[in-house]
Amino acid sequence: MGATQDMTIAVTGSTGLIGQRAVADLHAAGHRVVRVVRGDASGSDIAWDPEGHLDPASLRGVDAVVHLAGEPIAGGRWTDAQRERIMRSRRSGTRTVAAAIAEAVAAADGPQVLVCASGINLFDDHGDEVVTEDTPPGTDFLAEVVRAWEAAADPARQAGVRVAHLRFGQVLDPAGGSLARMVPLFKLGLGGRFGSGRQWWPWIAIDDVSAAIRWAIETPTAEGGYNTTSPNPVTNAEFTRALAGVLGRPAIIPLPAVGPRLLLGELADVLLMTSLRAVPARLQAEGFTFAHPDIEGALRHVLDR
Repeated sequence: MGATQDMTIAVTGSTGLIGQRAVADLHAAGHRVVRVVRGDASGSDIAWDPEGHLDPASLRGVDAVVHLAGEPIAGGRWTDAQRERIMRSRRSGTRTVAAAIAEAVAAADGPQVLVCASGINLFDDHGDEVVTEDTPPGTDFLAEVVRAWEAAADPARQAGVRVAHLRFGQVLDPAGGSLARMVPLFKLGLGGRFGSGRQWWPWIAIDDVSAAIRWAIETPTAEGGYNTTSPNPVTNAEFTRALAGVLGRPAIIPLPAVGPRLLLGELADVLLMTSLRAVPARLQAEGFTFAHPDIEGALRHVLDR
C-alpha cells in the first residue's frame, strides 16, 4: 500500500454497500473524505446531478475522486426501461464526473486521480478458461455497459488525470448484494447449487474491495482496468458448499436453471449461470495483497463465524 497520507478524496455513491465501507476505511487511513451527493449538499458535501452537473469549482483542492454511483444491476428483470437506466446511470454519471475533473484540472487545482467502479462482466462466458485483463471483452448487454462506462472517463484521461477502473466481481458482504439474499435461505437448509454448479463465480470480500480502492488511489502507477476479484475463483457448487459449511447447514437442494430464468430472464443467465473464471492478474503483478483470498476464510470473516 502506498504511503501517501492526508489526501482530500471525493466519493460518489458513498451511501452504497461499497461506498460506506470505502469512506470509513479512507477516514481510518488518515484521509479527508468529501461526499458527493444528489440534490442539496450540507456541510463539506458536494452536490451533483449525475445526469450532467457537477461544478468543477467544487473539486478545487480535491486530490482524488472515487466514483461508485450507479443504478443497481440486480434490481429485477431487465425491461427496456431498466436497461436504459443501467446504461445511462453509468455512462452519464461517469462522464459528468470526468468532465468536471478535466475542467478543475484546467484551472490548475483539480484532482489528479480518478478511481472508477467497473464490472467484471466486461467479459462474457468463458467456461473453464482463465480470464485476465488481456482477455477480449464480451458482446452481451453488460459487456456493452462496462465498455461505455469505462470510456466515459475519457475526459479525465485526456486532461492528464490518472484513471483506474476496478472491475468488481461478486462482493461478499452480508449487508447487501447476493450474499444477503442467500444467507437466509441457507440458514433454513434451503440452499444449493444453481443449475449445474459448474459455472465459475468471480468473488471478492468487501474488505479487499475497500483495500483495492485505497491501493488504486495511493499507488502512483495504478492506471487502466483491473480485475478486482479474488485470486481464487470458485465454481458455484464450491461456493454453495463453502457457504453451507460456514453456516453449519446442508446444501442439498439444487436450484434448476429454469427457475431463475423464469423469474429474472436474461439477468439470471448473466449473473448466476455465466461461467467467468476471472483472476486479478494485474493487481497481483503490481503488488496488491489480498487479505481474504480463499472462499471459506472470506465467508467466515464477513459472516463473523
